Formats: sequence, C-alpha cells, structure tokens
Amino acid sequence: MGRPDKAARAAIARRRSDAIDLRLAGVDWLTIARKLAADPAVNADGVAYPQGYGIERYRKGQEHPDDQALIHAACRDVRKALDDRRTELNHDVDEMRALEADRLDRLFLVAYRKVVRDQDLTAIDRALRVMERRARLLGLDMPTRTELAGPEGGPVQIANTTVDELAALIDLTDQADSS
Repeated sequence: MGRPDKAARAAIARRRSDAIDLRLAGVDWLTIARKLAADPAVNADGVAYPQGYGIERYRKGQEHPDDQALIHAACRDVRKALDDRRTELNHDVDEMRALEADRLDRLFLVAYRKVVRDQDLTAIDRALRVMERRARLLGLDMPTRTELAGPEGGPVQIANTTVDELAALIDLTDQADSS
C-alpha cells in the first residue's frame, strides 16, 4: 500500500474534517466511527463512505473492523486533523509575526528620519514605542524575574486548609471589605 493519490488524500482530509465536526457537535466516538466507515453494512447511513474507516478490508471483501478498531481510527483521525490545524495555525502566526515586524520596521524608519532631521522629541518617543513593540513581538527583551516574598521579605507560608476554614477566611475578607 503506497501513498494515496490526490483524490484519496482529498477524501481522507474530508473524512478528518467530518470527524472533527461531528466530535465538536458532541457525537460519541462509536457513532462518528460508524458514520465514517467504508463498509455500508457498518456505516450508520448505510453507504460506503469514501476512504472511510476499514476501506482496505472492504475492498478486499474481508470482515469489517470491530467497534474498538473503528473508534481507534476515529480518534486517530481527529488527533491528526487537530495536529494539522495546529501546524497550519503556527505557520500563519509566524507569517503574521513577520508581516508585523516589517510594518514596525517601516514605522520606525519614518520616526527615525524625523528624529535625525528635526531632532523632534515627540518623534523620539514614537521611535522608542515602535522599538518596544518590536522587542515584545519578537521576544527580544530579557525575561523579568519575579519573586514572591512573605511578611518582611521572608518566605511565603503555605498551609493546607479545609473547605470550612477557607469559607471562614472568605467571610472574614468580605466583612473587612464591607466595613
């Protein structure tokens, strides 16, 4: 079994999309699997779903996959489709980040020319704002270290409490706020 042809790949992509749509609609795994099964005897609609689950067995006239195998196939399809969408989204985010960086470069150039030519303090502020935005966008700034401290700079005290003790603390806080 080699790589599926273009039509088969399109049918598989459609099946995965249908699987996600059904799952998002709250359909259980077995129902999804049966709706997208290749064998009309198993398929919930009584049709041979193109490139459906168990297609190779169906083509060979073999017994259809059992419910567990169908469920496994549906789960695998949804997981693969979500991974593909995540990859596509990450690619789109990278493209948008590059586009925004280019825009910021152009804005900076305008502000920088005004700074050099006119020595305009407002233009300096604008140039700095563009630089700050670009640094945030591209993650150029060093991370800020944040440290929690308890009273007088000492360690933070952690204690286990029951639900009743927590409710009492909340009541005390509510009473103090209303005073």
